[in-house]
Amino acid sequence: MPSLFELHNVRVTGTGEDVVVLGHGFGSDQSVWKQVIPHLVDDYRLILFDSMGAGTTDPDYFSFDRYSSLHGYAYDLLSILEELQVSSCVYIGHSVMGMVGCLASIERPDLFTKLILMSASPRYLNDVNYFGGFEQDDLDQLFEAMQSNFKAWVSGFAPLAVGDDMDSFAVQEFSRTLFSVRPDIAYGVAKCL
Repeated sequence: MPSLFELHNVRVTGTGEDVVVLGHGFGSDQSVWKQVIPHLVDDYRLILFDSMGAGTTDPDYFSFDRYSSLHGYAYDLLSILEELQVSSCVYIGHSVMGMVGCLASIERPDLFTKLILMSASPRYLNDVNYFGGFEQDDLDQLFEAMQSNFKAWVSGFAPLAVGDDMDSFAVQEFSRTLFSVRPDIAYGVAKCL
């Protein structure tokens, strides 16, 4: 079995003493940070990784059972920090990985000096006392579209999620990373969310 670092494509770069960990959102991978890294690399030690199930990870090691909960991803994050002997870090989490950072910090608050959450949501399904996610009917349609024609789903979902048209660089990059995820894994992760 590959090492933890190989499984998650862990990359450490930068010259600073303070550690910043960058967690990407659903359907992307650590390449989402490529425009940010040059602005941080001189001042921080950066830790980048791909969450299991990202298109850059080996799908043979994806466990539908382990990743049926965000806790599986939080344990991965904590394992990476432990392996790197990180005693303190600033965690920047995009989308679902923001919530993963919150779960990890609950488990090990001593490791996190700050959490920076970008477009993170505590819940993706509207409920009686919560509005800010999706209605169940919308999610059912999304899941059906993912299963019936993944390519068409990506082509429609990427511009909607990014908030731009299909010709924009951001939508093209997000589409690229989404297309690299195995469809059954993307569906499983979406159901978990």
